[in-house]
Amino acid sequence: MRLIRFGPPGAEKPGLLLPDGWRVDASGLGMDYGEEFFGGDGLQVLTDWLSAHQQKLTTVDPDARLGPPVCRPSKLICIGLNYADHARESGMAPPREPVLFFKATSAICGPYDDVLLPGRKTDWEVELAVIIGPQAHRVTEEEAMSHVAGYVLHNDYSERNWQLERGGQWVKGKSYDTFAPLGPFWVTPDEIPDPNNLALWLTVNGKRVQDGSTSNFVFNVAQLVSYVSRFMTLLPGDIISTGTPAGVGLGMNPPRYLQPGDVVELGIEGLGWQRQVARRAYAEREK
Repeated sequence: MRLIRFGPPGAEKPGLLLPDGWRVDASGLGMDYGEEFFGGDGLQVLTDWLSAHQQKLTTVDPDARLGPPVCRPSKLICIGLNYADHARESGMAPPREPVLFFKATSAICGPYDDVLLPGRKTDWEVELAVIIGPQAHRVTEEEAMSHVAGYVLHNDYSERNWQLERGGQWVKGKSYDTFAPLGPFWVTPDEIPDPNNLALWLTVNGKRVQDGSTSNFVFNVAQLVSYVSRFMTLLPGDIISTGTPAGVGLGMNPPRYLQPGDVVELGIEGLGWQRQVARRAYAEREK
């Protein structure tokens, strides 16, 4: 099942992407894709509602904005250096344990929204993100996948100046508004039989700069869910973003960062694609 949210920022409604490509409105369900949905029997309720309303479904205007396909979660947890090739291009060894950092949930936006450039070193990172279903606390690796509700495409934008040159706290460089586009849809686990073997890519102005596979994870999805749950309770709808492969701007020689007007496109096998146009966050102050 592929699930979407559509409408203006802050007023998105839940919907579905049907197998035939039609988008339909699911707001009649009376439940958005948030903690209540992921923590209970939301998918079954949705399935039953869909079956009962099959002949009365309302289609979504094809020009309607797609927002992030999940409501703002309690936590957006990111994994650093989870591909050996990305660790190398960053000048670091692959970690012995997963590297964790947070990204402010206010950074979450839609898959086709513009990305704002708050500084001069804004970078890109295509990532597979995992959505938590039932609450997870100190779960084993064997139990971990039963706590996964689905998967979604994430672009983990970073302002490298703030991340690396302003006190060494990654969260500062990761949390600016628009720095966490999600979508265009999230999918249930039956759509992704093996999340640890997915192709993922990213282009800047049509040039492919990232071209990898989740088969190159240092730590796989089950390991990450289990590991993170040892340090904090994962609530329904929480997101774990699993890291990025080589090809980020920071790793180029010389480094290459986004400029106003640049177009970033990215995708993951089975999870669709995104497109963002870069623009200055403070253009009005630079006049």
